Amino acid sequence: MAYYGVIDLGSNSIRLVVYEVAGSARKPFSKKDFHSVINEKKIAGLSAYVSDGVFTQAGIDRAVEVLAEHLRRARNVGCDRVRVFATAVLRNCSNSKAATRAISDAIGLPVELLSARDEAHLGFVGATCDRDIERGTLIDIGGGSTELTRVEGGADSCGVSLPQGSVSSYAQFVSMILPTHDEMHVIEDAFAAHLDTLGDLEPYRAARLYGVGGSTRAAAKMYAAAFGTSGRPRTLELHQLDALLALLARNPRTFAHLAVKATPDRLHTLVPGCLIAITLMRALGAESLEICKYGVREGFLIRRILEA
Repeated sequence: MAYYGVIDLGSNSIRLVVYEVAGSARKPFSKKDFHSVINEKKIAGLSAYVSDGVFTQAGIDRAVEVLAEHLRRARNVGCDRVRVFATAVLRNCSNSKAATRAISDAIGLPVELLSARDEAHLGFVGATCDRDIERGTLIDIGGGSTELTRVEGGADSCGVSLPQGSVSSYAQFVSMILPTHDEMHVIEDAFAAHLDTLGDLEPYRAARLYGVGGSTRAAAKMYAAAFGTSGRPRTLELHQLDALLALLARNPRTFAHLAVKATPDRLHTLVPGCLIAITLMRALGAESLEICKYGVREGFLIRRILEA
């Protein structure tokens, strides 16, 4: 057995996952070859440390503080190797290279900045480690960005990143914890405008979308809590997501209390994530959204560590 640590530096949280990898693991790798023994998330709120497009020194200090805690934990459990990667929060700031280098120097370990294409591809690799996806569109609603990946013939292509995610939507457009009716429309309109920049959406049109990341999993948890389904649904249809927002409009207090129980760490980003998912489903003509268990972190483990 070998133990590998992967640290995901995101817009809202920094997560450490330590994977135990079977000694017999061989290509092509699948979920049978590894499982997580530690999965620890620290809320860092790094997107709040971006000022006028610049990732501030306070943000660098906060990232270093949390990363140092995770690295101590990983070393205490005897990880054979630890890798750190960052996504939109550092990729999209104007001082991206300098901020990434400053964090790397402070923790004594390289922080690998994933490109939008890398992030989309690794999401596909992770999503398909426990299932075959022959055709469809993979969506990864992150904190600061949303990735779209076309899947055709079991292979991914046309990976793009839109600079709006659940955390950035909240930070830009929501005044309290849950968005108002008007704020919800603003979030939808802003995301639709980003979609318009792609021009031709035809490559991404599909009857089924595949959701990677915490935003879509949070929506499934919330639906189960709100409507009493047995277990978290593996697939959400458009009318089910609409039903969640109808509940919010009808009874905000009930919605908030259910959300605190179902997704306490995503209370403020739950609705923005649902709005992005709904906007995508309508724009791409999707009938359903399949919730994927694995994503970018598992893709990083497979491509950047096990296959390296």
